[in-house]
Amino acid sequence: MDPTVSLGLRVDRSSPVPLYFQLSQQLEAAIEQGALTPGSLLGNEIELAARLGLSRPTVRQAIQSLVDKGLLVRRRGVGTQVVHSRVRRPLELSSLYDDLEAAGRRPTSRVLVNTVEPASTELAAVLGVAEGSDVHRVERLRLAHGEPMAYLVNHLPPGLLDLATERLEATGLYRLMRSAGITLHSARQSIGARAATPVEAERLGEEEGAPLLTMERTTFDDTGRAVEIGTHVYRPSRYSFEFQLLVRS
Repeated sequence: MDPTVSLGLRVDRSSPVPLYFQLSQQLEAAIEQGALTPGSLLGNEIELAARLGLSRPTVRQAIQSLVDKGLLVRRRGVGTQVVHSRVRRPLELSSLYDDLEAAGRRPTSRVLVNTVEPASTELAAVLGVAEGSDVHRVERLRLAHGEPMAYLVNHLPPGLLDLATERLEATGLYRLMRSAGITLHSARQSIGARAATPVEAERLGEEEGAPLLTMERTTFDDTGRAVEIGTHVYRPSRYSFEFQLLVRS
């Protein structure tokens, strides 16, 4: 049975909002709210168009807009399938691993680099170590349901905790810190966007130059010590940051 039948899809022809956009918004909401679950197959475009009284090009445009967002995928011989909803990450001091797990997304990590390197002037100043002294550098690929979501680069001061590769692949970095008795207190964070480098594109399964979300974060413990510097990039088709804004009187 076509899962869209039970959604109660409707379009308002008197609205100035384009019909394809009305339909795509309703389908996107159904995916985000779990009414259309990952793996669900949408019914035939012709049948959906007939049921809603729309033209087939209008339905095709609505579906294509969700394919472009990474919420649907067209599979030859299978049909149009729900991939997953986009992860919306609240801007609070939490790890991507915890956010993905809370969303039921089965996070996994692949450690690409786990080494010690000399601290640059900038790293030394932030981490409170001598310039040229050893700092840990960890590069990881974070996946959800086996699909790349983010490429994470972290620098940590020496002797902070056990950073064995098998531990880093088993859980999130913040969980490891907490298990080592480190109390995370606050962070300084900036968010931006830029084009993917060749390395980032290859690791994330994107085209070179594709837009990526970026986040740079310095995290502090309850003594005011910087415990990690993170430079992360995310696939915007799979991920977004969520803000809550308050109006000042």
